[in-house]
Amino acid sequence: MTLRVVVADDQELVRAGFSMILDAQPDIEVVAEAGDGAQAVAAVREHRPDLLLLDIRMPVMDGIEAARIVCADGGCRVLMLTTFDLDDYVYDALRAGAAGFLLKDVRRDDLVHAVRVVAAGESLLAPSVTTRLIADFTSRAPRPAAPPSERLAVLTGRERETLRMIARGLSNAEIAREMVVSEHTVKTHVSNVLTKLGLRDRVQAVIVAYETGLAIPGELA
Repeated sequence: MTLRVVVADDQELVRAGFSMILDAQPDIEVVAEAGDGAQAVAAVREHRPDLLLLDIRMPVMDGIEAARIVCADGGCRVLMLTTFDLDDYVYDALRAGAAGFLLKDVRRDDLVHAVRVVAAGESLLAPSVTTRLIADFTSRAPRPAAPPSERLAVLTGRERETLRMIARGLSNAEIAREMVVSEHTVKTHVSNVLTKLGLRDRVQAVIVAYETGLAIPGELA
Protein backbone atom coordinates (compact mmCIF):
# COMPACT_ATOMS: atom_id res chain seq x y z
CA MET A 1 0.00 0.00 0.00
CA THR A 2 1.39 3.41 -0.99
CA LEU A 3 1.36 6.22 1.59
CA ARG A 4 0.10 9.49 0.10
CA VAL A 5 1.81 12.58 1.53
CA VAL A 6 1.44 16.35 1.20
CA VAL A 7 4.58 18.38 2.05
CA ALA A 8 4.02 21.95 3.27
CA ASP A 9 6.87 24.36 3.94
CA ASP A 10 7.35 27.99 2.92
CA GLN A 11 11.03 27.37 2.10
CA GLU A 12 11.11 25.97 -1.41
CA LEU A 13 14.44 24.18 -1.07
CA VAL A 14 13.39 22.49 2.17
CA ARG A 15 10.06 21.49 0.67
CA ALA A 16 11.67 20.14 -2.48
CA GLY A 17 14.31 18.25 -0.50
CA PHE A 18 11.78 16.49 1.71
CA SER A 19 9.59 15.69 -1.28
CA MET A 20 12.52 14.19 -3.19
CA ILE A 21 13.53 12.00 -0.25
CA LEU A 22 9.99 10.73 0.31
CA ASP A 23 9.15 10.24 -3.36
CA ALA A 24 12.24 8.05 -3.74
CA GLN A 25 10.68 5.48 -1.39
CA PRO A 26 8.77 2.63 -3.07
CA ASP A 27 5.88 2.88 -0.60
CA ILE A 28 5.53 6.70 -0.41
CA GLU A 29 4.11 9.15 -2.94
CA VAL A 30 4.16 12.94 -2.53
CA VAL A 31 0.84 13.94 -4.11
CA ALA A 32 1.19 17.71 -3.58
CA GLU A 33 3.36 20.48 -2.16
CA ALA A 34 2.24 23.68 -0.41
CA GLY A 35 4.00 26.95 0.39
CA ASP A 36 1.70 28.18 3.16
CA GLY A 37 -0.92 26.91 5.58
CA ALA A 38 -3.92 27.78 3.44
CA GLN A 39 -2.43 25.91 0.48
CA ALA A 40 -1.73 22.95 2.76
CA VAL A 41 -5.37 22.75 3.86
CA ALA A 42 -6.56 23.04 0.26
CA ALA A 43 -4.13 20.35 -0.91
CA VAL A 44 -5.25 17.94 1.81
CA ARG A 45 -8.91 18.48 0.94
CA GLU A 46 -8.23 17.97 -2.76
CA HIS A 47 -5.87 14.99 -2.63
CA ARG A 48 -7.00 13.22 0.60
CA PRO A 49 -3.49 12.10 1.63
CA ASP A 50 -2.63 9.81 4.52
CA LEU A 51 -0.25 12.35 6.05
CA LEU A 52 0.53 16.06 5.98
CA LEU A 53 4.15 17.02 6.67
CA LEU A 54 3.62 20.58 7.89
CA ASP A 55 5.97 23.40 8.85
CA ILE A 56 4.93 24.94 12.16
CA ARG A 57 5.69 28.51 11.04
CA MET A 58 3.98 29.39 7.77
CA PRO A 59 2.73 32.56 6.02
CA VAL A 60 -0.94 33.33 5.21
CA MET A 61 -2.11 30.67 7.68
CA ASP A 62 0.35 29.27 10.23
CA GLY A 63 0.92 25.58 10.77
CA ILE A 64 -1.07 25.55 14.01
CA GLU A 65 -4.29 26.71 12.38
CA ALA A 66 -3.71 24.48 9.37
CA ALA A 67 -3.17 21.47 11.64
CA ARG A 68 -6.32 22.32 13.61
CA ILE A 69 -8.41 22.41 10.43
CA VAL A 70 -6.92 19.26 8.92
CA CYS A 71 -7.23 17.29 12.16
CA ALA A 72 -10.83 18.46 12.62
CA ASP A 73 -11.66 17.32 9.08
CA GLY A 74 -10.25 13.89 9.94
CA GLY A 75 -8.69 11.23 7.74
CA CYS A 76 -5.20 12.76 7.56
CA ARG A 77 -2.41 12.54 10.12
CA VAL A 78 -0.25 15.62 10.75
CA LEU A 79 3.50 15.53 11.34
CA MET A 80 4.92 18.94 12.23
CA LEU A 81 8.27 20.41 11.20
CA THR A 82 10.08 22.85 13.50
CA THR A 83 13.40 24.64 13.14
CA PHE A 84 14.49 24.09 16.72
CA ASP A 85 13.39 21.91 19.61
CA LEU A 86 11.98 24.59 21.90
CA ASP A 87 9.50 26.19 19.55
CA ASP A 88 6.96 28.33 21.43
CA TYR A 89 4.16 26.96 19.28
CA VAL A 90 4.69 23.24 19.86
CA TYR A 91 2.22 22.90 22.72
CA ASP A 92 -0.47 24.62 20.63
CA ALA A 93 0.29 22.22 17.79
CA LEU A 94 -0.22 19.25 20.10
CA ARG A 95 -3.54 20.69 21.18
CA ALA A 96 -4.47 21.18 17.53
CA GLY A 97 -4.05 17.45 16.95
CA ALA A 98 -0.52 16.99 15.58
CA ALA A 99 0.73 13.43 15.97
CA GLY A 100 4.42 14.26 16.21
CA PHE A 101 7.34 16.54 15.47
CA LEU A 102 10.54 16.56 13.46
CA LEU A 103 13.40 19.00 13.47
CA LYS A 104 14.17 20.34 10.00
CA ASP A 105 17.71 18.97 10.23
CA VAL A 106 16.31 15.43 10.56
CA ARG A 107 18.32 12.68 8.92
CA ARG A 108 16.98 11.13 5.72
CA ASP A 109 16.26 7.72 7.28
CA ASP A 110 14.59 9.29 10.33
CA LEU A 111 12.31 11.37 8.08
CA VAL A 112 11.16 8.31 6.16
CA HIS A 113 10.69 6.31 9.37
CA ALA A 114 8.69 9.11 10.97
CA VAL A 115 6.33 9.40 8.00
CA ARG A 116 5.68 5.66 8.03
CA VAL A 117 5.16 5.53 11.79
CA VAL A 118 2.76 8.48 11.98
CA ALA A 119 0.84 7.46 8.84
CA ALA A 120 0.34 4.05 10.46
CA GLY A 121 -1.49 5.69 13.35
CA GLU A 122 1.31 5.95 15.90
CA SER A 123 2.80 9.11 17.40
CA LEU A 124 6.37 10.29 17.12
CA LEU A 125 7.65 10.83 20.66
CA ALA A 126 11.42 10.97 20.48
CA PRO A 127 12.75 11.52 24.02
CA SER A 128 15.34 14.02 22.75
CA VAL A 129 12.74 16.27 21.15
CA THR A 130 9.04 15.81 21.62
CA THR A 131 8.88 14.58 25.20
CA ARG A 132 11.06 17.44 26.43
CA LEU A 133 8.87 19.90 24.59
CA ILE A 134 5.71 18.44 26.07
CA ALA A 135 7.23 18.49 29.54
CA ASP A 136 8.21 22.13 29.16
CA PHE A 137 4.88 23.37 27.88
CA THR A 138 2.61 21.24 30.03
CA SER A 139 4.51 22.38 33.11
CA ARG A 140 3.34 25.91 32.25
CA ALA A 141 -0.17 24.91 31.21
CA PRO A 142 -3.25 25.34 33.44
CA ARG A 143 -3.98 22.34 35.62
CA PRO A 144 -7.20 20.40 35.00
CA ALA A 145 -10.17 20.93 37.26
CA ALA A 146 -10.32 17.26 38.27
CA PRO A 147 -7.71 16.06 40.79
CA PRO A 148 -5.10 13.71 39.26
CA SER A 149 -6.25 10.77 41.40
CA GLU A 150 -9.80 11.20 40.15
CA ARG A 151 -8.83 11.65 36.52
CA LEU A 152 -6.63 8.55 36.49
CA ALA A 153 -8.80 6.45 38.79
CA VAL A 154 -10.16 4.50 35.82
CA LEU A 155 -6.67 3.07 35.12
CA THR A 156 -5.23 -0.05 36.69
CA GLY A 157 -1.78 0.07 38.28
CA ARG A 158 -0.20 -1.48 35.20
CA GLU A 159 -1.98 1.01 32.94
CA ARG A 160 -0.70 3.93 35.02
CA GLU A 161 2.80 2.52 34.80
CA THR A 162 2.38 2.21 31.03
CA LEU A 163 1.18 5.82 30.80
CA ARG A 164 4.19 7.01 32.81
CA MET A 165 6.54 5.20 30.43
CA ILE A 166 4.75 6.59 27.37
CA ALA A 167 5.41 10.04 28.83
CA ARG A 168 9.10 9.19 29.08
CA GLY A 169 9.10 8.59 25.34
CA LEU A 170 9.53 4.82 25.47
CA SER A 171 8.40 2.67 22.55
CA ASN A 172 6.21 -0.40 23.04
CA ALA A 173 9.29 -2.62 22.80
CA GLU A 174 11.12 -0.59 25.46
CA ILE A 175 8.09 -0.61 27.75
CA ALA A 176 7.82 -4.39 27.32
CA ARG A 177 11.45 -4.82 28.38
CA GLU A 178 11.03 -2.64 31.47
CA MET A 179 7.78 -4.30 32.52
CA VAL A 180 9.03 -7.78 31.56
CA VAL A 181 5.94 -8.52 29.46
CA SER A 182 5.26 -9.12 25.79
CA GLU A 183 4.76 -6.30 23.28
CA HIS A 184 1.24 -7.61 22.73
CA THR A 185 0.51 -7.02 26.41
CA VAL A 186 1.92 -3.51 26.18
CA LYS A 187 -0.24 -2.76 23.13
CA THR A 188 -3.26 -3.87 25.16
CA HIS A 189 -2.27 -1.59 28.06
CA VAL A 190 -1.73 1.35 25.68
CA SER A 191 -5.09 0.74 24.00
CA ASN A 192 -6.82 0.59 27.40
CA VAL A 193 -5.18 3.84 28.52
CA LEU A 194 -6.31 5.69 25.38
CA THR A 195 -9.82 4.26 25.52
CA LYS A 196 -10.41 4.83 29.24
CA LEU A 197 -9.10 8.40 29.16
CA GLY A 198 -10.84 9.24 25.87
CA LEU A 199 -7.58 10.08 24.09
CA ARG A 200 -6.81 10.06 20.37
CA ASP A 201 -3.18 8.92 20.48
CA ARG A 202 0.07 8.73 22.46
CA VAL A 203 0.74 12.44 22.12
CA GLN A 204 -2.44 13.24 24.03
CA ALA A 205 -1.52 10.54 26.55
CA VAL A 206 1.78 12.30 27.24
CA ILE A 207 -0.02 15.60 27.78
CA VAL A 208 -2.37 13.98 30.31
CA ALA A 209 0.54 12.34 32.12
CA TYR A 210 2.20 15.72 32.68
CA GLU A 211 -1.01 17.63 33.37
CA THR A 212 -2.01 15.21 36.11
CA GLY A 213 1.43 15.08 37.69
CA LEU A 214 1.89 11.38 36.91
CA ALA A 215 5.00 12.41 34.97
CA ILE A 216 7.19 15.23 36.19
CA PRO A 217 9.31 17.52 33.96
CA GLY A 218 12.98 16.61 34.36
CA GLU A 219 12.32 12.94 35.05
CA LEU A 220 12.73 11.83 31.44
CA ALA A 221 14.42 8.70 30.17
